Amino acid sequence: MMMTIKKNSRLNSFLIHLGLVLLSSLLFTLSFPNIIFEHGLPFLAWICLLPFLIIINKYSLSACIGWGAIYGFFTYSLFNYWLTTFHPTAGITTYSIYLVYLAVVFFFMKLAAIFFPKRVYLVQWVIWLAYEYLRTLGFLGYSYGVIGYSQWQIIPLIQIASITGVWGVSALVAFPSFWLSAVFTKDFTRRHGDTEDTGNKKNKLSQIQTYINSVPLCLRALNLRIIAKEKLTAIVWLVVLIGSLVFGFINMKDFSGYPTVQIALIQHNTDPWEASKAPTQMQKIEAYRNDLVKLTRLSNEALASTPKPELVVWPETAFIPRIYWHTTYRDEQESWLIVRDLLEYLSHQDVPFLIGNDDARMNPAINPDEYRKHRVDYNAVMLFENGENTQTYRKIHLVPFTEHFPYKKQFPKIYEMLENADTHFWEKGFEETVFTVPGFTFSAPICFEDTFGYISRNFVLKGADVLINVTNDAWAKSLSSQNQHLTMAVFRSVENFRPMVRSTSTGQTCAINPNGRITEIAKPFSEAWINAAVPIVKTTTIYTIYGDYLGIFFIIAAFIILLFGALWYTMNKRKKS
Repeated sequence: MMMTIKKNSRLNSFLIHLGLVLLSSLLFTLSFPNIIFEHGLPFLAWICLLPFLIIINKYSLSACIGWGAIYGFFTYSLFNYWLTTFHPTAGITTYSIYLVYLAVVFFFMKLAAIFFPKRVYLVQWVIWLAYEYLRTLGFLGYSYGVIGYSQWQIIPLIQIASITGVWGVSALVAFPSFWLSAVFTKDFTRRHGDTEDTGNKKNKLSQIQTYINSVPLCLRALNLRIIAKEKLTAIVWLVVLIGSLVFGFINMKDFSGYPTVQIALIQHNTDPWEASKAPTQMQKIEAYRNDLVKLTRLSNEALASTPKPELVVWPETAFIPRIYWHTTYRDEQESWLIVRDLLEYLSHQDVPFLIGNDDARMNPAINPDEYRKHRVDYNAVMLFENGENTQTYRKIHLVPFTEHFPYKKQFPKIYEMLENADTHFWEKGFEETVFTVPGFTFSAPICFEDTFGYISRNFVLKGADVLINVTNDAWAKSLSSQNQHLTMAVFRSVENFRPMVRSTSTGQTCAINPNGRITEIAKPFSEAWINAAVPIVKTTTIYTIYGDYLGIFFIIAAFIILLFGALWYTMNKRKKS
């Protein structure tokens, strides 16, 4: 009888904790654009980490690793569900990466609870912010889900990104979850003791049963005595929050008096790579030509609008036949004829065109494969003036696994699996191009690149007046995916106080002013164009000058604090023994 009660208690305890983890995953997902709420519910981000923090502060070190793995997998399965649309492997790979990441993060957060029991929430807060920055670095760098991006529509608040980057917004948004976790945990421990770390075997059953009842007790945990102990940090946070909002209202500008340029943004509502999957060469060529007809028709409509555009922008890889390759080598007559028609059309235009295309070159040093004619592909945007390609930018930061896998020799089987999964690999570009056209300069981060602050910052440092993002998110077939991408583009404008315009295959094609406000947007999943008036601003921000210094600070601070805590804890253990 006692064994049955004990098993049921453990099962109930596990289910409650699993519910808390899933609740945290759900709140996190809902705070961003999602399948239910198109623009997300940003206020949920301020408390979304609280449920799993309660678990971390109550469980053992080894158990926290398991809970972290569950949280990481479920959170990104919900948040980035659209990855499986592209290929199930892409989804499983990403979800598994975050299973590992969050298992490690939970481990370090539990170490913080062991080393710093009095101010654990502050250390855990620093660890979380260090993790957010770290996961955007290197080959696996991925910015989706940085908690600050959930506030993309709270325009006054996000103005501090011009000083701190998105990391300052993340710090403000994450803090309430950590502070409240300290209040809940301390009050529960004071009343009932720690249910997992006391090690009291005799009272284990009663402890488990007590913790099962802890959830409703947490609702009564906000007593004045505990809040008073932690009021200083809450006051500091509140002062910084109010200061940030005041700065935001003061910093926002009216751009009606600024000089402007007109940029036409084309959205042809086609997944450019679907044509390449056609069963016959004739069907592929027909699809390519249909895309060209749509692109030129939409461009002509935009060019006929008033005021006349000074630049026309087509999305990422909007035109599939390789312009340079077929012009130079002409090894496929049908593709060359389509390229010829494009160049003929462009030669009659009196405004520049920026076109996304595969910039293929013959380079035996990089590709020794004679069967593939030594072809090397670059994901590129090309500026055409009077039909001539005058400048080109090749994508620098490629998407891991789907666009780039530099470990072919080390992991040949993984490389082969990715190739068989219809992956199109690109070679990396190295030059941060600043295009020059009459009246202004611009740079063109390609798709995924506008999710990283450092890329747009480098473009602005080199003289770009405008950021022009060309994107193909059509493969995801998801408005959530397109809006999640848009949340990050907004921050690039605020960080550098530069306008950004976006030309996308299926959405979100839009214009964003330097305040981060979307001034025009095309209807998603439709053939459309926008003729956007874009202000030219020359202001330099603190973020543009110093970059991601706050993210680096959090990494250094987390490392030093944990190292000090480990040494102090070890010394105390030795003294006691």
